[in-house]
Amino acid sequence: MSCGRLTARDPTIERLSDLLARVGRGDQRAFAELLAATRNKLRKTAHPIAPSSADLDDLLQEAYLKIWKHAAQFDPRRSSPITWMCAIMRHTAIDAARLKQVPMADFDEALLVPEISRSEDAFDYDLVQPIAARAIQRLPDQRRQLLSRAYLDGESRLMLAQRFDVPVGTIKTWLRRTLDSVRRDCVAGEAAVQ
Repeated sequence: MSCGRLTARDPTIERLSDLLARVGRGDQRAFAELLAATRNKLRKTAHPIAPSSADLDDLLQEAYLKIWKHAAQFDPRRSSPITWMCAIMRHTAIDAARLKQVPMADFDEALLVPEISRSEDAFDYDLVQPIAARAIQRLPDQRRQLLSRAYLDGESRLMLAQRFDVPVGTIKTWLRRTLDSVRRDCVAGEAAVQ
């Protein structure tokens, strides 16, 4: 079974297409058959990208969850079933690899950041708190929820992508744009106060 296109009359394609159609209707038995028939291929697809074999099992689980959720959207006229599933597996593995490469500041470097002395102008939290609260309140519900889950609950971008059913890159864009919007509103609100 390759990740390339097979001919339309190939019995493997017909069987996998049928299984995906049944999975799209919520058939758990069909999902078990699909998993048994494609697990090795998807494992081989993710292996070159996955950082470790422990991560590989997590990636497979995540990819099959996506396949389960989106099986009804599979269109056999656009690609073969294995091509579609390999693409989901590859994208899942790439997203996970990108998250593992996020640079982290060295703890020793963080300790070198000087403390603000008491003689310097202290930040007036009492003044800015209502400005920030109003700016956040003006956000659409989904964006407020995104900020809350990311910065208060500590959910990762991958977790947010799964929660909102969008790619990780979209979550990064949403967070950046939302923070930019809040920042602009806060600056405008602070200027109005002064």
